[in-house]
Amino acid sequence: MAKDKKKKVGVVLAGSGVYDGSELHEAVITLLALDEAGAEIICMAPNIDQMHVIDHIKGEPVTGEKRNVLTESARIARGDIIDMAKINAQNLDALIIPGGFGAAKNLCTFATEGNDCLVNPEVDQVIKQMHAAQKPIGFICIAPALAAKVLGGHQPLLTIGNDKATAQAIEQMGGRHQDCSVDDIVVDETNRIVSTPAYMLGPTISQVAKGIHKCVAKVLEMA
Repeated sequence: MAKDKKKKVGVVLAGSGVYDGSELHEAVITLLALDEAGAEIICMAPNIDQMHVIDHIKGEPVTGEKRNVLTESARIARGDIIDMAKINAQNLDALIIPGGFGAAKNLCTFATEGNDCLVNPEVDQVIKQMHAAQKPIGFICIAPALAAKVLGGHQPLLTIGNDKATAQAIEQMGGRHQDCSVDDIVVDETNRIVSTPAYMLGPTISQVAKGIHKCVAKVLEMA
């Protein structure tokens, strides 16, 4: 009997670091869960400047410093990463987007513009391509804001935990929000979307890991 083909899963990164890029715990747990499940991981990021650079000790912007989202994301991917401009959803079986402020600052402008945000064109395109092909997408932490903005016309069912202001913004963009605990997931079978709150709730890496492992497992099951 032929060996099962590995599922190709794209992981969209947004830089390196919770305050200005991808949340490192969320990104690494996602990669670990995918690898443990035997998936082929394809890390990707847009080749653009970050919105800004944050000193992660002080929690403040660093004046005069610029960093590139693709270059910083390569730190997480150990250099094995692809420019999103070269990605076609036809070559993927599933897509997962970890959170961190970079998802709301670099992949879109949700952090500064809320429900009036703009989404990076390459991110917008791959999400739409995956959805049109009925391929599953996982959104972690604040990343469901991207789903609401890009796919709002399809009224995706999403969770960011229980933050009322963020949930309201998601619903204003066309999403439907469902409260969820950190160790669980919300599944939209119609739109083939899985989401989990992760560090929108926290409080610890072990609790966050439970929800992310469930999210990854469900995305792979749907792929």
